[in-house]
Amino acid sequence: MKKVGLKKQNKNLNKSLLILILALVVFGIIAVTDASAPQALNAYGDKFFLSRQQFLWGIIGVIALFVSSNIKYTFWEKLAIPLFIISILFLIIVLIPQLGFSAMGARRWIVFGPVNFQPSEIVKFTLGIYFAKVASKNKKILSYLIPFVFVVALVMFQPDLGTTLIISIIAMSQIFVSDINLWYFFGTILGGLVAGIPLILLSDYRKERLLTFLQMAHDPLGSSYHIRQILIALGSGGFWGVGFGASRQKYLFLPEASTDSIFAVIAEELGFVGGMLLIGLFIYFILQGFIVAKNAPDTFSKVLAVGITSWIGGQALLNIGSMVAIIPLTGIPLPFISYGGSSLVMILVACGILLNISKYSILNSHENRRQS
Repeated sequence: MKKVGLKKQNKNLNKSLLILILALVVFGIIAVTDASAPQALNAYGDKFFLSRQQFLWGIIGVIALFVSSNIKYTFWEKLAIPLFIISILFLIIVLIPQLGFSAMGARRWIVFGPVNFQPSEIVKFTLGIYFAKVASKNKKILSYLIPFVFVVALVMFQPDLGTTLIISIIAMSQIFVSDINLWYFFGTILGGLVAGIPLILLSDYRKERLLTFLQMAHDPLGSSYHIRQILIALGSGGFWGVGFGASRQKYLFLPEASTDSIFAVIAEELGFVGGMLLIGLFIYFILQGFIVAKNAPDTFSKVLAVGITSWIGGQALLNIGSMVAIIPLTGIPLPFISYGGSSLVMILVACGILLNISKYSILNSHENRRQS
């Protein structure tokens, strides 16, 4: 008897990943309902206003998840270039004053009647697909760098450093697994760091964020107010939390309680235990995503799975990292959890593609064969 290594195709999608995704969506809707109530009551006179919107986007996103999970991943390779071009056009349109909507000093939204969306959320998705197609064609490093620099420039014009970081994580992770010479890879990272330093120091807003991170005790009612309120929420939660729904910081003390800072509300109410459990779920998502990438049937699907996993995992870790004050505040939402329709829907479409790739994954198996 001898074991012979074989390969066989897995016909079923990754059920544990699907259950995890749906659980995160449900938890996110509950968290938004809880965290957004004071803000929604103050702004709209209805404490469930934002939660109803998030529920609606959650339904749309879950439908999109199941639709994209049943479309073979090769479909997206065919559409990679036109989708990427369309997302670039959206990034340009958002910068036009008559078409783009500005809030809190940033121009990041396009409004069509009652619907508004962020083109930067779409470009995270389309860039990942485009780079996967580039990798499948064995293109040179410039085929990655030119579109990457162009996208980053448009996003920084909004300005949006947080999204730039996420786009960079997606791009660098995909370049790393695309058989590009490592000298080019590390050179790209070094070039990005060199270019990023002036972008921070020449912007009063971004420089203030950095100085606030380095000197958190400075100006507690001004530039340090946000991070101090976050730390108060985390400290109040302790080990077990103050109890679900009992957060005090969400009552207009904590800025962006339902979006960027929602993890602070969760940690205040559910404590260290609840916060660590949520972090564990994101780590499990990352592991499952990379397992899908490892077993992907071809270069396109492998690089695309790496991009999707790095996007969602990297964004989660950056958001949580800024909440626990190990990195400066980035102003990016927590995937699946934070309030925001365009973010949630695009993430769920991407997760559907990841699930579809898992259907076609190649699994190592061993079959006993009799030797004569």
